[in-house]
Amino acid sequence: MRVYLDWNATTPLRPEARAAMMQAMDLVGNPSSVHAEGRAARMAMERAREEIATALGADGADLIFTSGATEAAALILAGRGLACAPVEHDAVRAWCDPCLPVDHDGIVTVPDPSGATLQLANSETGVIQRLPEGLAVSDLTQAFGKIPLAFNWLGITAGFVSAHKLGGPKGIGALVLRTGTDLEAILKGGGQERGRRAGTENLIGILGFAAAARAAQAELEAGLWDEVAARRDRLEARLTDRFPEISIAGKGARRLPNTTCLLTSGWKGETQVMQMDLRGFAISAGSACSSGKVRASGTLQAMGYDDQQSQSAIRISISPALGEDQMNRFADAWESAYSRWRDRNGVRDRGTEEG
Repeated sequence: MRVYLDWNATTPLRPEARAAMMQAMDLVGNPSSVHAEGRAARMAMERAREEIATALGADGADLIFTSGATEAAALILAGRGLACAPVEHDAVRAWCDPCLPVDHDGIVTVPDPSGATLQLANSETGVIQRLPEGLAVSDLTQAFGKIPLAFNWLGITAGFVSAHKLGGPKGIGALVLRTGTDLEAILKGGGQERGRRAGTENLIGILGFAAAARAAQAELEAGLWDEVAARRDRLEARLTDRFPEISIAGKGARRLPNTTCLLTSGWKGETQVMQMDLRGFAISAGSACSSGKVRASGTLQAMGYDDQQSQSAIRISISPALGEDQMNRFADAWESAYSRWRDRNGVRDRGTEEG
């Protein structure tokens, strides 16, 4: 039976989200229509908007539905000329100047918060940033649903999220704005989303998003992600105790509870992904949007790792649904594969490597 260890790339659809989406299919009205069917659709949509805002700790803020985090990033970042760090997602770096310095633990320094964007958590390493007061924009996508957060307490002007990172459907996300923030629409046409994002709203996706956000918040409050962190830490301790030459990127920083970025200098990450896939385990060689591209991780290079180390990285990202037995099965399979590679390449004789 396969084991899914790529939670940061995307998540399985939650049963709660599936049920909400099935119910939404019976809402035949367009939320912009004024007849009874349209009003019922709008009422459901606005209730979902409030539920997502509540889960985000963004009560009273403006929440604009988009097709996902990439569109939300473009909507808030285009034309603003903000600074960012090289560790940001490509969807952010496409609009910003990646000039902010990054230390070896992945922590970013932001000299001018009002002119910068900074992610709350990194998808590859799991490193969590301390957002400076007055920050213009933050990518909250990886953090939402995994760690407690409240938009209204972060001291930022805008943030964005995506439903499929927390058990919701793909193709729906949101941009959250402090009330009164100016925003130029990119998609123009109708007056949807108060004129800031034209196009008939994805009602099925929106209701699935809201259900997933509610369920994710309940998991956080129940402490399930603390258990995830403990399982992740046991995995890392097992692997590094047996193989002291391997490194964990961002180990010295606060990280998402589910994320391990493992570096085995010389053993290509893509090779590891294929070998683990054949053994029934889904992992990644970095961000899902960058996997399959034969190049070193820009995030790891910004943290000071060389090409060989960066190209060896794999990301293991787990969920509350993953049990200890599945974690141990993965560790057994990875250790077996790495031991064979290690013996062939004489790594045992080199001792502990600098990482």
